[in-house]
Amino acid sequence: MSTPVDTIRVANKVGENAKMRAIEFNIDVTPAVELGEDAHIAVTVTLPDPSTMPSPPIVCFAKPGGGYSRGYYTVDLPGPARGAQADWHAQRGWIFVSVDHLGVGDSSIHDAAKLDYTTTAAANMAAETEILRLLAEGALVEEFPKIIDPVKIGIGQSMGGCLTIIQQGRYHCYDGIAVLGYSAVHTHPPVRPGTEPIVAPWLPRDTLLHGAVPVVVNAGAVQRFKSKMAIGGDAASAVAEHPMLWGFHFADDYDAEMKSIALVDLARFFHIHDPARQVGVVCQPWGSLTTPGAVAQSCLTPGAVAPEAAAVTVPVLVGMGERDTTADVPGEPRAYRSSPSVDIFVCPRMSHMHNFAATRGLFWERIARFADWAAFYKMSR
Repeated sequence: MSTPVDTIRVANKVGENAKMRAIEFNIDVTPAVELGEDAHIAVTVTLPDPSTMPSPPIVCFAKPGGGYSRGYYTVDLPGPARGAQADWHAQRGWIFVSVDHLGVGDSSIHDAAKLDYTTTAAANMAAETEILRLLAEGALVEEFPKIIDPVKIGIGQSMGGCLTIIQQGRYHCYDGIAVLGYSAVHTHPPVRPGTEPIVAPWLPRDTLLHGAVPVVVNAGAVQRFKSKMAIGGDAASAVAEHPMLWGFHFADDYDAEMKSIALVDLARFFHIHDPARQVGVVCQPWGSLTTPGAVAQSCLTPGAVAPEAAAVTVPVLVGMGERDTTADVPGEPRAYRSSPSVDIFVCPRMSHMHNFAATRGLFWERIARFADWAAFYKMSR
């Protein structure tokens, strides 16, 4: 069952459309997962003025990356551009559903080791199915029309892209997916040229089963990287040296205040997999101090989502910034061997955290054009 928390917005932030509103919900997903305790998914549904909806209507489900919450989509993020992505798409007629994964933001928190690909994707699928049911029955909010057989678009940034691939490959629930800042071949965090490359742990998925001891197949390389970086202790004292700044934020376009915000934004990543050490770390409205740990710690493994990516049978948009995590951009379409259409878009003046960039509007426009194509493809079959 879904439990409406409250209405958080009855008009968009620039006051152009008094009929646009956003509703926050917690959705019970306990029956869909085997955690032995209650579980719920928190979502924000941003609704357009019904008169602006296309035919057929578009419902987009958006998932955040590791260390971020659904606020990544619903908050007007700081930076050289303005606007929240959820509002931007709703102003153009989309129903935009921003999702907190289990273990993230306002969703229920569990033993991170139990939040593997299967469990996390099943929870998201259950929540989204409930949202679609409410929309179809006209029960989500009063005076909003019933939404029957919409075009369903799944988008995800970074780890959210990983889980979008998993969900589509297993459940075939979307009419198109936009995988943003995640590679189905090999996702690898970029660093400023001339600096030490980041070495992420590679964990085979069969070692993520409940109760199994995780196996890091590149443990030697990871240890050598940690020894070179010697990062530890108080995150605040080391934040100025954060190796992810260049690749996560296109700080070339930031003023001094925004650069400071970006550094604080990254501070929680020093201990992102150890919540007990996050005490005192600032978490902005778009962030999360917790993650679905089994996924977050393993999704940078080469080929982590290969079976599901190969099973995707709908159009795919691979979107990224000019500084991003896709190790082999031209080779990315090969991962989606069953898809009829794989587009690549590299957005200029953008790093991995796309929605902070000056060019965020261009990025969102490309996603919107892709959704139009996915809708046309669905209707033509």
